[in-house]
Amino acid sequence: MSKSLVIYFSRAGENYGVGYIDKGNTEIVAEFVRELADADLFKVEPETPYSDEYNVCIKEAKNRIGNAPIKNKLANLDDYDVVFIMSPIYWGSFAPEMETALKDLDFAGKTVRIVCTHEGSGLANMPNDVKRLCKGANVQENGLAIRGSQAKQSKQKVAEWL
Repeated sequence: MSKSLVIYFSRAGENYGVGYIDKGNTEIVAEFVRELADADLFKVEPETPYSDEYNVCIKEAKNRIGNAPIKNKLANLDDYDVVFIMSPIYWGSFAPEMETALKDLDFAGKTVRIVCTHEGSGLANMPNDVKRLCKGANVQENGLAIRGSQAKQSKQKVAEWL
């Protein structure tokens, strides 16, 4: 039996199309994946938290593209066969901190599955960016895009996708 890991970024606070939330939309969906796929979770956390205000947050995210330090990094993926990469869509792809989290990991021989939350952009450029960073991985073509406003009601959709 293969072992799975969910690597995800999520942010609470004011979210587009949702309002103020105590738990990020991607975290809600990541917990469904964890439960349904019996996966471990690794939350990517920015070294400097984002603002709770949506408009400030998106400006901060744009400024962090290419330089987004994180609190903790994974040492390796040795114990895992399947890796779920999950993020909200920021500026056309995953949150900048995801690149920091993924760029030095060895994905050779791993199966990678992509999940995002969004409010209209779908997967955007996330699949291409995941393929660029996860060299040697079998990146699955059928990523899952869930509207953030529907995250709390997405468990069945996640189950069908898995």
